[in-house]
Amino acid sequence: MSAYEEIKAMLKHEPRTWLVTGVAGFIGSHLLEALLKLDQRVVGLDNFSTGKKPNLEQVKELVSAPQWQRFRFTEGDIVDLGTCSRACKGVDFVLHEAALGSVPLSMAEPLRCHASNVTGFLNVLVASRETGIRRVIYASSSAVYGDDPVLPKVEDQLGKPLSPYAASKVMDEIYARVFASAFGLASIGLRYFNVFGPRQDPAGAYAAVIPKWLSAMLRREPVRIHGTGETSRDFCFVENIVQSNLLAATTHNPEAVNQLYNIGLGQMTTLKDLFDLLQRILQRRFPDLPLQRPIHDDFRPSDVLHSLADIRKAQQRLGYAPSHGLEQGLDLAMDWYCANLD
Repeated sequence: MSAYEEIKAMLKHEPRTWLVTGVAGFIGSHLLEALLKLDQRVVGLDNFSTGKKPNLEQVKELVSAPQWQRFRFTEGDIVDLGTCSRACKGVDFVLHEAALGSVPLSMAEPLRCHASNVTGFLNVLVASRETGIRRVIYASSSAVYGDDPVLPKVEDQLGKPLSPYAASKVMDEIYARVFASAFGLASIGLRYFNVFGPRQDPAGAYAAVIPKWLSAMLRREPVRIHGTGETSRDFCFVENIVQSNLLAATTHNPEAVNQLYNIGLGQMTTLKDLFDLLQRILQRRFPDLPLQRPIHDDFRPSDVLHSLADIRKAQQRLGYAPSHGLEQGLDLAMDWYCANLD
């Protein structure tokens, strides 16, 4: 039995109370779904700035009525300390996902990025300390590696941040270390690489690449690539992200706590190869869908050229073992994509 299967069995037997910030968002709603299916008690917090009510409605349809009754939702903003304090009362673990999670949007609105990602996270830490939270698991990002050219990315080697978003996540990691050393608040930071899966918003100028491209292909609209297409990313299916959060929250390994971990697949895919893969998968479902060539735009200076996670630390200390590869994840998510993006 894997470490993840053991944790799920333990949680079924010994339910806990969890706070999920950003619960109506893409990743937050998947954490909610997984926790409710394990019969956990969940407090959800979201201000719907990027989260969507339909995400919560979809989760409600995917769990049983008794499981849904274990969910208590609060609409509110993590920028308000009082809201965070009220949400943390009676909670064992915090899974902190609320953030302005876009590099381009942070370039356009750096003050909004700082308020949400830094001030908001500091409020969560303060509230967690005051209410006796056991452990805070927070979303960091591969963006913290900045212009460091070394591949794969190893946790203790950072470059210069290339965007306000990257800077905000570096500051979050610093604050978490300070609260651990100064106040004894246990935390674990998870540096997500490029996450994808159902309920990922394809709309807007700052949408993630996979839902944005699939939406364009289904609508028979051109796909635009920033740069030559040789830029590469480590694409990680959202179920792997859920696994890492539950493992981090419940680990009994003292060496695993107050640490940072890369959470990805450990495989690199160029944007050109991703484009070809998406077309092949769609062609299997829609043979009449025309093949197209992408349109190449200028490379965005705030982007990194290549990203690849070294996941050995998470494997060794947390028992993290990605269960879904890129193509497998896309196949599993394609029904949702086709139903919701077309």
